[in-house]
Amino acid sequence: MLKVNEVSAGYGRLQILDGVSLEAEPNRITVIVGPNGSGKSTLLKTIAGLTSIYQGQITIDGRPLSGLPPHEIARIGIAYLPQVESTFTQLTVAENFKMAGYTVGREDFDTRLESSLKIFPKLSSYLETKVSRLSGGERQMVAMTMALLRKPSVIMFDEPTANLAPIVATQVLDTITYLSQAPGITILLVEQNASRALQIGHRAYLLASGRVIFQGTTKELLGHKELGRLYLGLNIA
Repeated sequence: MLKVNEVSAGYGRLQILDGVSLEAEPNRITVIVGPNGSGKSTLLKTIAGLTSIYQGQITIDGRPLSGLPPHEIARIGIAYLPQVESTFTQLTVAENFKMAGYTVGREDFDTRLESSLKIFPKLSSYLETKVSRLSGGERQMVAMTMALLRKPSVIMFDEPTANLAPIVATQVLDTITYLSQAPGITILLVEQNASRALQIGHRAYLLASGRVIFQGTTKELLGHKELGRLYLGLNIA
């Protein structure tokens, strides 16, 4: 269980989040939606230890994360896939995997990689290819595999379908749904396609101006005509 309790955070003196609380459960996709500039990405970065926390606390299974450096949070089992720069583009696919598995023993690494490549078998033929030569969808596959190599308990996706063709975007979201079914995996999803994200998610948090203005099931938010139209641009009948 990942809990964010009354957290206010930002960058230096620039406060973005104002008293945000959130709970994310294992084997559930927790969707974070809201207009541009509402603090969605900042929330994920705050959990990953990349912002300044002014008040509040973040815990995983009761263990405090607040104040820990990013590398320690990553070692605890929090994987963060940012919208950009989620891979090392000038390295090969295999080299990216080695970078992600630097804390994993050789035998364990080989086992984890074999398991991950069963999810993304296409990458097996690109191991010696530079990531810069891959398509956007293939790069997202590399980033997901890098996260899986560390056997995280929480995976946070920030706009994973941005700039992808619709059919590839659907494949990425289908994969996220598949990953959410793995034992003990908690998923947080920030997604530009709010309607599609809410359809695959379980619980939803709607942010506006750094505050949570709605929390509930994704079905409840999809059925809330006023909030959908006002904040998400959803044309709900």
